[in-house]
Parts: sequence; C-alpha cells; structure tokens
Amino acid sequence: MAGRPRGIDDVVILRATAEVIGRVGPAGLTLAAVAREVGLVPGTLVQRFGSKRGLLVALAEQSVKDADATAGRACAEHGTALDALAALVAEWLAPMDTPERFANHLAFLCLDLTDPQLHRHALAAHLAQRRAVERLLASAAAAGELREGTDTAALAGSVQAVTTGAGLTWALERSGTLGERVEYELRALLAPHATAPHPDMPRHPEAPHHPNRARTPEEA
Repeated sequence: MAGRPRGIDDVVILRATAEVIGRVGPAGLTLAAVAREVGLVPGTLVQRFGSKRGLLVALAEQSVKDADATAGRACAEHGTALDALAALVAEWLAPMDTPERFANHLAFLCLDLTDPQLHRHALAAHLAQRRAVERLLASAAAAGELREGTDTAALAGSVQAVTTGAGLTWALERSGTLGERVEYELRALLAPHATAPHPDMPRHPEAPHHPNRARTPEEA
C-alpha cells in the first residue's frame, strides 16, 4: 500500500527555512516558524528532519545541489558566459538583499565555521560554487571573452573572494543595492582580463559620507 503523499516537497521547506533565517537569524529559527511559513504543523517537520539541527544540516546539503542547478540555469538564460557569471553570483546573494538579512545569514555562516558537521557541508557548497564559477570562466575564455592565457582557476578564487567581500562592504556602507555593488566589483575584477569592455559597466555605488570623517577635495 502506498504511503500518504508528502504534500509539500522538502526543497520548498528548505527554501522557507532560508527565508526565515534571513528574517530572524539562526538563533531565532524554530521548527514552528518554518512550519508556519509553509503551512504545516511542526510535527511534520520533526518527522522529516528530526530536529532544528537536522533541518539546518538538510539546508546545508541542499545548498550543494543548488550550486550546480543555478549555474546551469544561468548558462541557459544568458548569451555570454560572463553575463551568466554575473547573474549566477547575483542569484547566490539574492537572499541577503538587506543589511539585516545579510547579518542573519552571516550568523548562519558562523555556525558553519564552528560546527564540524555543518562546516563539512558548507565547505562542499563553497567548492561547488567555485567549480561553477571556474566552468563559466573557462567557457568565457574558450569563447574569446577573456584574454588568452588567463588563469581561470586562480580567477575563480578571486571572484569568490571579491564578491563575498563586496557583500560585507555593502552591508557596512549601505549605499545602493547589494546587486549593484557586487556587479560593479565583479566587473572591475574581470575588466583587466576581458578582451572587450563590458557595454553596461555599472557605476560605482557611492559610499555615504560619514559625519565624523573629513571630506576629501573630490567630495567637497
């Protein structure tokens, strides 16, 4: 006899978990909050994931699968490999589109860094994203978008470092949107390696003037 249908797929629940983390952080995350988000009772989540920790581990495992899925979708939806790369990075960072959400997801990363099991999955997701970036850069090189001899493996690491740092800088300066800041920094990183300037190079988001900092001559 077949079992009862699951009703709501685990992937939907895990996406809702990420949404709740963005709003309240990992400390405020509860099975009840996630259950409300998807219209289930907490007991259903206990049956599927066992506990809050089990839910977080499942979310970390899903992020590894998402890295490959989003890369494939970006390639299909954009005409050039570099445009696909910009879209891919933007999609990865989309859940952190306010400084508060950025802080809450950063708190989740802090859990990943201190919990051995979560760290294992976080590292796997990080490496999966690196492979996706490197594949797109290799495609860009093969298509003549990047200069001959570009070390795409090394550049992939720089892409991850620069886009991650850009997110933190944006959360501190709070000027423009996260997407604008990350796209600018990514295009700036790639510009010396590109065979032609990007026609839509975004303008640098201006950092807000701090009241306790003297203005430079350019700002005066």
